[in-house]
Amino acid sequence: MRELIFATTNEGKLREARDILGIEIKSLDLKVGEIQTLDPIECVEKKAEAAYAIARTPILVEDTSLSFEAWNGLPGVFIDYFMKTLDNSGLTKLLKGKDRRAKAQTSLCFYDGKEKITVFGAINGKIAIKPRGGNGFGWDSIFIPKGYNQTFAELSNESKNKISMRKIALGKLKSKI
Repeated sequence: MRELIFATTNEGKLREARDILGIEIKSLDLKVGEIQTLDPIECVEKKAEAAYAIARTPILVEDTSLSFEAWNGLPGVFIDYFMKTLDNSGLTKLLKGKDRRAKAQTSLCFYDGKEKITVFGAINGKIAIKPRGGNGFGWDSIFIPKGYNQTFAELSNESKNKISMRKIALGKLKSKI
């Protein structure tokens, strides 16, 4: 595949996908509502159906979640809502004195109107005591991948893209399309 259409307005996700896959990726700004489910695969597949219904062209959608062990997997797919309400500092404060282990997961679905190709990548880690680092986006400043002392936001883009959940998911997708 030489070109891909990605339903996202998130420049960080778009840049990482381009860097990881090494192909031309066009972004498409579609107003696809958030799917209310705790299941990341169901969420991304429903988003893909909705995006395809609007765009009428083969399309890639993504949903990335961040799950806290202390909260039995929340915020999970609802991380965007938590971020809008609490931001990174608020999330770290709510974990004070609690288990800081976390899992980051990226779920992808490529849908051509007939077949869905759904994959995911996950990485374990922990939540920092407070936000750190100036790179990245979203919750990168609070997630420390297992085996590292730096948050994603403290790593270079190149280093993050070698180990991230998005790298794992995009690698699986690349082998299937």
